[in-house]
Amino acid sequence: MGTETVRTRTADETAGRKREQRGWYFYDWACSVYSTTVLTVFLGPYLTAVAEHAADADGYVHPLGVPVRAGSFFAYSVSLSVIAAVVVMPLVGGAADRTGRKKPLLAAAAYTGAAATTGMFFLDGDRYLLGGVLLVVANAAQSVAMMLYNSYLPQIAPPDERDAVSSRGWAFGYAAGSLVLVANLVLYTAHDSFGLSETAAVRVCLASAGLWWGAFTLVPLRRLRDRHAGGERAAAPGVRQLVDTVRDMRGHPLTLSFLLAYLVYNDGIQTVITQASVYGSEELGLGQSTLIGAVLLVQVLAVAGALAMGRLARTYGARRTILGSLVAWTAILAAGWFLPAKVPVWFFVLASGIGLVLGGSQALSRSLFSHLVPPGKEAEYFAAYELSDRGMSWLGPLLFGLTYQLTGSYRSAILSLVAFFVIGFALLARVPVRRAIGAAGNPVPEKI
Repeated sequence: MGTETVRTRTADETAGRKREQRGWYFYDWACSVYSTTVLTVFLGPYLTAVAEHAADADGYVHPLGVPVRAGSFFAYSVSLSVIAAVVVMPLVGGAADRTGRKKPLLAAAAYTGAAATTGMFFLDGDRYLLGGVLLVVANAAQSVAMMLYNSYLPQIAPPDERDAVSSRGWAFGYAAGSLVLVANLVLYTAHDSFGLSETAAVRVCLASAGLWWGAFTLVPLRRLRDRHAGGERAAAPGVRQLVDTVRDMRGHPLTLSFLLAYLVYNDGIQTVITQASVYGSEELGLGQSTLIGAVLLVQVLAVAGALAMGRLARTYGARRTILGSLVAWTAILAAGWFLPAKVPVWFFVLASGIGLVLGGSQALSRSLFSHLVPPGKEAEYFAAYELSDRGMSWLGPLLFGLTYQLTGSYRSAILSLVAFFVIGFALLARVPVRRAIGAAGNPVPEKI
């Protein structure tokens, strides 16, 4: 009877954990559409056009009386959103760990971002300042929500399941991004058939991402559950909380070593994502339709890549699989040097390679870091991880820009990014992951 009770309890716990994991996947499904539709494809060109419409004769807009070139307004807005996230994320992460109430904080961040994104429907005429404010709010809210979402991973998946769970989450996100982007591109390219102007179609596409984000966030909010924390204490101001987190990390130098390696190679990944279209248009002479098609191809193949690398991690361990992906990134960039101009098929081949390693590199990095986080400090540490992901990726674009400035060649600029993957490989290879996991106070998986 006792054995049967234990088996029943174990079965119930497993079923509850799987239910939470399925709910967790759906937040990636909900919010990834924002990254794909809003940030990657539509908002940058559209907000720039709105700012240019509002600009004076010299091409400047004047938010709060500050002269800003209309063409720089979008980039400055993104930078301001990163600053806002840097302040808010450590504050929210520390509060989440202290109180154990992650779900209300996740709901607040997600619906703030979804509401701001939906509000982009009203971004027309010369309302560039409205667009900038909504972008800052949405982008910062997404960073906060992703930090809280990521911090659930160590709580909903035991060590041996974590690589697969993280990979499925990324796959869900890329699948949603692909699905909605296809629908948006149909609406945008055939806007006359739907009785819409081009600008109205863009505004509908932007707002649809916010509605999707808000609607599917209901699933994780119903299925995820809060864990009891030791007790509530007042949260430190955001910057001071970040300093406290970094100080605590100094007591876990191996965790910090992994974060440094991730910061370096992820900077390379993010720069490839943002600069590949520049390389395609300026160096290879490819049209906008080719570039959008390549973005879609990356999204679709990233689903398969994330799942495939999750399976590889079960056999070879997450660390070895990530190291292998960094070798693949290096080979992809080297191949990019040789791409002939005005031949779209080879650019699509390059995009295919990026898609296959993109999702897996990110998913396995997240799951590997989750093993290195001391219990009870998940949100706090994932705030630092999210800052590495979103807030620190500036060296790559700087190197890319400087290389082009010195050489006048985008081929040299794209090849210069190999440095991030080579250095990241060397730094990650030096991290004794098993010892790092034990030092963080976590059980060591059989394969890592």
